[in-house]
Amino acid sequence: MKETSIKVLVILGHPRKDSYNAALAESYVAGARAAGAHVEFLHVADLHFDLHVQIPSPQDQFEEEDLKEAKRLVKWADHLVFVYPTWWGNMPALLKGFIDRVFVPGFAFYEIQPDAFKKLLSPKTAQLIITMDTPVLIDRLINGAPSRRSLQNATLKFCGVSPVRSMLISPVKHSSDEKKEEWLTKAYHKGKALENGILTPWEKLMDQIMPWIKAIRLQFYPMTFFAYAIGAFLYAELAGSFNPWIFVLGYLVLFVIEVITVFSNDYLDRETDRLNKHFSTFSGGSRVLVDGVLSEKAYTNSLKYLLVVLAVLCVFMGIFAIASAMQVLLVTVLLFLIAVSYTAAPLRFSYNGWGEIVVGFTHSFAVIICGFVYQGGALNNIYSWVVGIPLFFSIVPAIIMAGIPDHDADRAAGKGTLVVRLGKVRATYLAGLSVLLSMSSVLLLKKDVLLDWVYSDIIYVAFLHGGWLLYLLYQYINKADKPARIDGIMGIALMYILWYTLVPFFNLL
Repeated sequence: MKETSIKVLVILGHPRKDSYNAALAESYVAGARAAGAHVEFLHVADLHFDLHVQIPSPQDQFEEEDLKEAKRLVKWADHLVFVYPTWWGNMPALLKGFIDRVFVPGFAFYEIQPDAFKKLLSPKTAQLIITMDTPVLIDRLINGAPSRRSLQNATLKFCGVSPVRSMLISPVKHSSDEKKEEWLTKAYHKGKALENGILTPWEKLMDQIMPWIKAIRLQFYPMTFFAYAIGAFLYAELAGSFNPWIFVLGYLVLFVIEVITVFSNDYLDRETDRLNKHFSTFSGGSRVLVDGVLSEKAYTNSLKYLLVVLAVLCVFMGIFAIASAMQVLLVTVLLFLIAVSYTAAPLRFSYNGWGEIVVGFTHSFAVIICGFVYQGGALNNIYSWVVGIPLFFSIVPAIIMAGIPDHDADRAAGKGTLVVRLGKVRATYLAGLSVLLSMSSVLLLKKDVLLDWVYSDIIYVAFLHGGWLLYLLYQYINKADKPARIDGIMGIALMYILWYTLVPFFNLL
């Protein structure tokens, strides 16, 4: 979009046409037109409509002609400008009624599921020009700035309008004419600034970066890091040596492998993710592809670049390897092939009932072995394998239960997860069995002197956590009407894993 083609809608929310707010709006309009923007001006007081939502669903209420025109202008605009006073800590009833009637479901947003909404006004931006007599600092600290926050956060950003900038003018009532003229000039320059575009260079950069951050799904990476570190620190404990540079280089390799795996899963699972109506932070993919935030071409190109980066990092790992370069490359290549085969052909583990086991393996045994071997350890060292047993069994329950919300979409897409193959109840029993195996395996490992120290007695607290998780799984099994979303169980299951990463990590550190 060229800067001079910016479409701006200025909405005056003050009931009186001769108000200072009207003068501010006119100043902004003059500045925006001087910047070459296409400007429409809407004085809400001129519109004829019922301010009140008279029926349970506001989108079904009779829509007056003026509201139809207001919606057309909102849809047309790239940049929304609201000019209004603060009365009794909030916007005037006139503007509130306008928002209630215009920003309705189906136009400004729609509900996908109880805690997920499609933002229909993205990528519009907004400017608020708000007058008040309360000092700005008092309004913010004592009142909580409801006039600004209700429109900025609870309305505009909720509907996808971002960024939302604010120009706060206070106190107006006892200000001098010179001060008022100064604010009018400032409003003019706010409009004139559109000649440089709406977004700052930093905001443009973040607009490019944030979808990729979301796609990477960083919330799942700490588990990999701690498991990798356990392997590296275990070697240091046994051999008395630790190479920090190899540690960092090795983790970069694993990080890139995990990113490739996440991107590959998102791309190959895009059809089941589109069908998924019960997605959450824990399941259903990153959504950036199915929501159209990033294109399929962007994904495939990024995968090509990441493969090149991974190849370069592997070359460096081979050059600087402490142990046999062949052994280092062997464990790295095997991890990569197993990880991407979660959804990639020909193995497609997640489609034939092995996906949960593969995730458990790659996030426990595999990364621990990498940490151990990268530092110079032997692949056949028994400690580097058995230390990951409790972690493996602690991961599997969370991965199994993540298939519960995805069940309908996975079955429709032909994805044979354990939940699809076994059914929700039997899969939940299997998750419970894995919790029990995680605890019992710790008890067995603690018979060894070294492993007893690695897990220490604090690991017994994890048994209380495990008992809590088992109770939640039992409750779920016995529910006649099983919920599609199980966020509480998922949160507890994922936190359960932390015991089997953080306790060995800090003991070996």
